Amino acid sequence: MRRLDLGPLRRASYAGGVRSAFPRLHGLALVVVLVLSACAASGSPAPAEGADAALFDGQAIYERQCASCHRADGSGGRGPRLNRDRVLVNYETVEDQIQFLEVGRGAMPGFGSRLDAAELDAVVRYTREVLANTG
Repeated sequence: MRRLDLGPLRRASYAGGVRSAFPRLHGLALVVVLVLSACAASGSPAPAEGADAALFDGQAIYERQCASCHRADGSGGRGPRLNRDRVLVNYETVEDQIQFLEVGRGAMPGFGSRLDAAELDAVVRYTREVLANTG
């Protein structure tokens, strides 16, 4: 019968006589938790105080549907950057941006079946009026 080669796991440390098979994984898990906590704590930029409700709705939709790819602050990640007027350069008109969001392209999924017209308008306004002015 062939033995499974555990390589570095064989050299795992002992703590109090009990073998800890995954000492490095514990450290890695701690780093992952800290990074995720930092990301969750840094929300997307809020609309100005007194802004109309649609911008706050747009912020909530952005956080739910967009921030995982474009980051909460719009600085880009898997998806392109949307802050620093980038969204205004890429989409000259609101209609162009809404049409793109409805159908998507490439790695960007379409949201036409997930969001209604008011939600699409709210998230577009949020990216144009709030995110575009940050970063």
